[in-house]
This record gives sequence, C-alpha cells and structure tokens, in this order.
Amino acid sequence: MDFGHFLHLVPELIRAPLGGLESQLKMVPKERPIFAEKELLKRSPKEASVLALFYPNSFGKTSFLLTLRASYKGVHAAQISFPGGKRDAKDRNSEETALRETNEEIGVNINDIKLLRKISNTYIPPSNFLVHSYVGMLDYRPEFKLNHEVEEVIEVNLTDLMDNEKVRIKKLTTSYMKEVDVPYFDLNNHTVWGATAMILSEIKDLIEVVNS
Repeated sequence: MDFGHFLHLVPELIRAPLGGLESQLKMVPKERPIFAEKELLKRSPKEASVLALFYPNSFGKTSFLLTLRASYKGVHAAQISFPGGKRDAKDRNSEETALRETNEEIGVNINDIKLLRKISNTYIPPSNFLVHSYVGMLDYRPEFKLNHEVEEVIEVNLTDLMDNEKVRIKKLTTSYMKEVDVPYFDLNNHTVWGATAMILSEIKDLIEVVNS
C-alpha cells in the first residue's frame, strides 16, 4: 500500500469502530483461557503499553515495525513484539509509556510521532500484564538506534499483514499447554504470535474495514 493511500485512510482509521476481542481472538488457540473483566481486576495485572508505528519505507510503501527482543531472563525474551514496555511511575498515562518506551528502545523522536488512536487492551496471562496498544505514524522513515533490550528491528510491509496467506497455524508450546495449534502471522520469515498477533489482528481488521 502506498503511503499516500494510507494517509488518505487515516481520518477513517481514527473514527472507525474497533473489532475488539472478536478480532483479537482470531489469533489465539482455542485452548487459550479467556478472562472476563472482573477476573482481570482480581488478578491486579501490571500495566504496559506498546506502539504500532506506521511510516513510508524507502520505496514509499506503508510499513510498520516490530522488534526482536534481546535474550535475557524473562518470559518475553527473544520474542517478536512492538516497541513498548512496563509503565513507569513517572509516566502520566499509558500513552506516555508507549511513546517513552519507543524512544528508549529504538531511538525514534517522540515529537515526530502522530498518535492516531488507542485500540483494545490485550491481557497476557503468563506475565500478568494488561497491554495498552496505540497506533501512530511518522511521515518519514526513521533512523533506528537500538538499546540493549532490542536485538533487531523488523520492518514489515503493510501489504504483507493484509495478505490472508500470511496467517498460518503451527504447533507451539504455550504457557497453558504443550504442542497446541497456534495461529500466527508469517512476516519477514518470523513467526509472530501471542499478544503481538492479537494486536495485529485487530489492526488488520480495522484497515480492512476502512479500505473496503
């Protein structure tokens, strides 16, 4: 998708209804437990924020970025994710967390980012995090400066996300069961699953609606 066309869609992207949990559950195995809001409150989840950042690549096509987390002792080490992280005590809100973490992890100037909207929250049972997700954009391709938490930046063409052939299933071991059939996005030869895939699924559905 040309970035000019993406810009044309932005006003509708901002105001169109979200797919919510229905969209997100397309990318989870049937064995995954679903938690009602009351159950989540009882678990007192920690808060985190991520940013799905769209921008034009070198050829003027719309891209977004994912990151390969560095290897460390933690539940989400060496996984594919959006820039983001845990809410800091000094963050005034979840939006500020998403912008701060994006700047710290990949060096993007937050003053250049235009936040388009917040999408639905995503709960991650293994780490007990409630993730606040935002969609933002830049009008240029940034220069990335990675910190110690990020092994690699993965630039994905939006056209690949919109390609239904990129949605596949493989057997994976999750936090609740071994060798289950898990839906995933095959993006740039990376297996993108879990919370990141759930967030991408809602974004994909949103773009399909406004681009129809």
